[in-house]
Amino acid sequence: MSTTRTLPEIGTQNHPVVSPEEWLAARKALLVEEKALTRANDALARKRRELPWVKVEKDYVFEGPGGKELLSGLFEGRSQLIIYHFMFGPGWEEGCSGCSFLCDHIDGANLHLAHHDVTLLAVSRAPWQEFMPFKKRMGWNFKWLSSNGSDFNYDFHVTARDDEAGKGKIYYNFEVTDGEAGELPGVSVFYKDPTGDVFHTYSTYGRGGDILIGAHNYLDLTPKGRNEHGTMDWMRHHDRYEDSTSSCSCHEKEDAA
Repeated sequence: MSTTRTLPEIGTQNHPVVSPEEWLAARKALLVEEKALTRANDALARKRRELPWVKVEKDYVFEGPGGKELLSGLFEGRSQLIIYHFMFGPGWEEGCSGCSFLCDHIDGANLHLAHHDVTLLAVSRAPWQEFMPFKKRMGWNFKWLSSNGSDFNYDFHVTARDDEAGKGKIYYNFEVTDGEAGELPGVSVFYKDPTGDVFHTYSTYGRGGDILIGAHNYLDLTPKGRNEHGTMDWMRHHDRYEDSTSSCSCHEKEDAA
């Protein structure tokens, strides 16, 4: 299928064109709203930091090419840990395209986060041997571990338990909704204190991860914006765009985040 998207044209026939003075007045009016939003976002971030914590009693076991690792060891000497719950289930040949879009932004962030007391990595339920070829195909360097065999995905509500799936009701994004068994996206944050105790400080799901997608912020600056008919409907694995230099011929599977 073609992955080139034809965008609707916009122009002077359907958009106001004004003098520089009128543009400046309109721009200054918008700036007032932008500054208010910035202050509101700052206040929201402060409330996020002020949330109470929950002590993690389980020391979950993860596995990757380097062997088994405990949750308490994933901090790599830092006190803060961000885990992206990547939708890649057992038996899959490639990861969710939406999760991949988000994870295209991780390596750049890690150039800086590792120097500011934050470890950022991804976790999926599939055995690590199943997603390593996909990681290589995508050219990613970030750490990606498997939670297969542990309760991690279930306890953090990114994989429905069998009893939930059987009823057609799953707990996701802090509410019970209609749904089927499968993998779901999310972000969970942890803190490790000087004594070695680990605390769950924050999780977000669904569009809560949008804040991590820098490409969206660029699109939001443009006249056409995100220009979507559905959330991220235009987006593909970065080697699946029609003008991609990749020669991968794997069968395309579009998994919505």
